[in-house]
Amino acid sequence: MKEKIHPANYREVVFKDMSNDEIFITRSTVASRETIEIDGKTYPLVKLEITSSSHPFFTGKQKLVDTAGRVDKFRSRYGNRNKK
Repeated sequence: MKEKIHPANYREVVFKDMSNDEIFITRSTVASRETIEIDGKTYPLVKLEITSSSHPFFTGKQKLVDTAGRVDKFRSRYGNRNKK
């Protein structure tokens, strides 16, 4: 590897998924103001809105869009305006 191009401040950081409170520890250079204590050790904490543990693509729990209901709702609201 080339020298002096990689960050020197790698450290263990906790990433917390705020939608399901799952946490994981990995090494990162991301800056954080908050900390969390896990098993007696203090880590920087980074809060995330969504991760692979809560994203519908990875969990397989995707929302189904009711397109037929939308069409029926549109037709009932506006009807067939081409009739004279």
